[in-house]
Amino acid sequence: MTTAARRHLGASVSTTLWGRLPCAEDAPVLTVDPGEQISIDTVSHEGILEDQGRDPVAFFGRHGVPGEDVLADAIAIASGGAHTPADGPHIVTGPIEVRGAAAGDYLAVRVDELIPRTAYGVISSRHGKGLLPSRFPAGGKLTSIFCSVLDAVDGASAAQATLPLTAGSTHRVVRFPIAPFLGLMGVATPGPGRLHSTPPGEHGGNLDISVLRAGSTLYLPVQVPGAGFYIGDPHLAQGDGEISLTALEAPLRATLTIDVVPRQRAAELFGDARGPVARTPEYLVPTGLDTDLDEAVAKCAHNALQLLKASFGMDHELAYAYLSAATDFDISQVVDVVKGVHARIRLSDFALVEGHAWR
Repeated sequence: MTTAARRHLGASVSTTLWGRLPCAEDAPVLTVDPGEQISIDTVSHEGILEDQGRDPVAFFGRHGVPGEDVLADAIAIASGGAHTPADGPHIVTGPIEVRGAAAGDYLAVRVDELIPRTAYGVISSRHGKGLLPSRFPAGGKLTSIFCSVLDAVDGASAAQATLPLTAGSTHRVVRFPIAPFLGLMGVATPGPGRLHSTPPGEHGGNLDISVLRAGSTLYLPVQVPGAGFYIGDPHLAQGDGEISLTALEAPLRATLTIDVVPRQRAAELFGDARGPVARTPEYLVPTGLDTDLDEAVAKCAHNALQLLKASFGMDHELAYAYLSAATDFDISQVVDVVKGVHARIRLSDFALVEGHAWR
């Protein structure tokens, strides 16, 4: 149950890691009770990285953003954060200790609200790391596209981002809706070594699953006492695949409710599925992760079969047929070394199943 009070965790040099993920030996920057709702600030790496000058005031100033509209925490982290180009790019807020969480449990992280902290963002292609490395970036090692964000206009139901049709154009633009989500949510891993922030894994991390918008819940298998939860890589919009390397990157303030699913209850929900699982208002969302995209799809299908068996008592052979006929398998991203796939299992398809685990 959500507590009445809500605490806030800001992003600073002391509450973030830059390019690495928390491990078991990292002290928590905040401790919360199960079921507690908190708000957390995230900072985007775009505009502060070394290849962009590590000076967000100068970087965004070249795009017409006044210095007072550049986030103070981004400026502080760019100047004082520990980072090298060998690390990942992401600013990671955390770790957060969840009292009583133990290995074998799951964290249930409900996304309650995501509020943009700026009216602008950046899409970057860099160092040949996107889906088409032989073609992009076309002009060198880095292309960063600045995007402004407008409130709903021309009958649109949501705020929109604008992107020029040709370089330097200010009048001929394409508009697309923003749909904020956190690209990176995870739990600390055992041992003393901090993982690189780019590849996702069973700990979660840089999953880049675009359905994790407000109203969704991400379930993460706890690996160390207290869980060591963290977030980062905030996005305003992303197409599945994230082919150029980044999405529309921009800082968010996230309001989250963090709870613990005990080991026994987790077994009822997830069975032998491995790694992160999500639930949206419409879907159950198992994941599959591997450096080989074919293997990532296969792992996602395996996890989907385990979910259907555990949650609804569905025989594997029948579940296999159902998944083929009724479930979409989407590519989360293909640019983070470990590829990601997620499936969307419609909860409404199981409305006639009495007493199932997700009621």
